[in-house]
Amino acid sequence: MTHDGRKHIRRHSSHLSFYNSAFPKKMPTQQTTTPPNTPGNQGPQAPPPPNGWHHNGRPRGLNSLDRFWQRVSAGMELGELWSQFMRDAQSGYKFYQRDFSVAEVPGRPKGREFLEKLKAFMWALLEKLTPARRILLLIGVVLLVVPSGGVHFERGGQNIQLVTPNFQFWGGVALFILLMLEIADRVVMKRDLEIARDIQNWLLPAVPPIVPGLTIAFATRPANTVAGDFYDVFPRPSSGPEEQTVLMAVADVAGKSIPAALLMATFQASLKTLSTTGCSLGELISGMNRYACCNSQGGLRFTTAFIGEYEPGSRRLQYINAGHNNPVLRRSSGAIERLDIGGVPLGIQQDVSYASGELTLASGDWLVVFTDGLVEAVNFGGEEYGEERMIAVLNSYKDLPPDLLLQRMIAEVNGFVGSTPQHDDITCMLIKVT
Repeated sequence: MTHDGRKHIRRHSSHLSFYNSAFPKKMPTQQTTTPPNTPGNQGPQAPPPPNGWHHNGRPRGLNSLDRFWQRVSAGMELGELWSQFMRDAQSGYKFYQRDFSVAEVPGRPKGREFLEKLKAFMWALLEKLTPARRILLLIGVVLLVVPSGGVHFERGGQNIQLVTPNFQFWGGVALFILLMLEIADRVVMKRDLEIARDIQNWLLPAVPPIVPGLTIAFATRPANTVAGDFYDVFPRPSSGPEEQTVLMAVADVAGKSIPAALLMATFQASLKTLSTTGCSLGELISGMNRYACCNSQGGLRFTTAFIGEYEPGSRRLQYINAGHNNPVLRRSSGAIERLDIGGVPLGIQQDVSYASGELTLASGDWLVVFTDGLVEAVNFGGEEYGEERMIAVLNSYKDLPPDLLLQRMIAEVNGFVGSTPQHDDITCMLIKVT
């Protein structure tokens, strides 16, 4: 299962002057004062800057060029621009690589193998375009490689020169037109994705609810503009306050981007609707599974989910793990438990029963519910972050409140992966028992 949802954070740092701290300025031995400028006593005035120069002493052309560069680069440094380019290049190559594969033939020359990969890559690129744009791209490439400048030869003692048009110019024009068409499509798609992202944000809680005996924090980071991860904590309707329970859910839809986001919306709708009935937690999951099977395309678009029902009065937690990553329960003593009772993911098999687990929480316990994007985040060497590092962060900062611990955990993941692009959404919910 599988984090253009990636954000760039600009770091501002303040610089201290070592020279001034090590060598303080000496005070003048005699203080002099300058009489104020009066009509009868005009002080020296700076001459006006010459034509073409700014008041800061730089040519106006350089100032205009600096403003242009700041606008184009969005104020990013060269190192940041290069890192962004490398991430885009890696993501783009992996995107096209999914559509072609070249089998390695023993004994085939390296040059021949490179040409085969280049050919497969070009076909994967062409098939992403419409037929008309494919022709336009081929025309532009051909015109770029056709020699121009004319042909000179002698015939009958006369010098004859044939002037040919500048094919490279028209090839550049063709590629520029193709670029404008692709950018127009991208802008329209980006606008639609931003609208979809706003709608998806409405479906997710902005702040954690107040639950007696619990302190909750959650966060999500999509791999693209929209995500297939879901999380929510909300009170379940009941007949009286003494019977009030709280539902907590974290889910991950197979896939990413728009298809996963649409199925996430259906998951949220079924959870909210069925939770208003008086069914048990097992009946709730079974009903959601039947609904998911109707929209899973034969099990291809399944959903893993962890859903728990918490009773504040008794601190009893009943849960069902439907094929999700096992949440980690850290007891106040330091013992680690994993909540693994449940069944298969939702949307795979319609007539299936789900077992439920039950436990009692105590003061000082931590519950970590996460999606696979957190523990499967990879660095440049292909190494996964893993549950061991997540538990180590939990043990090291267990005295922090959940919101600060969650920030620390996400910072640890960011430091581990560096600039490596991630291809799965990251969602994490931290619950501390007070």
